[in-house]
Amino acid sequence: QVQLAESGGGLVQSGDSLSLSCVFYGRTFSLYVMGWFRQAPGKERELVAAITSGGSTYDADSVKGRFTLSRDNLGNMVFLQMNSLKPEDTAIYYCAAKHIGAPEYDYWGQGTQVTVSP
Repeated sequence: QVQLAESGGGLVQSGDSLSLSCVFYGRTFSLYVMGWFRQAPGKERELVAAITSGGSTYDADSVKGRFTLSRDNLGNMVFLQMNSLKPEDTAIYYCAAKHIGAPEYDYWGQGTQVTVSP
């Protein structure tokens, strides 16, 4: 029904920037809240940022002011611009979609690795 594909991860130094992209393959992109999650080794998966179809956003305290989530409703894509990266940002980043009528995120991408060296 819906498939997600992330890209843009890589190895960078502390203070560098990366931009992650996620393509939404499916119908009615506007009915989904889009989010970026991350999971570091040995840690629970956490919500980094989320955005509604109308552009309302949520940012985790740990990334507020550094990361910016946006969406392109014409191209069915979401982006995560990550600036001033820190080693603690190292994780696998997942794109996720939650149908507006669903209590939880329904669909997940395969993940893209972000590694930030000191």
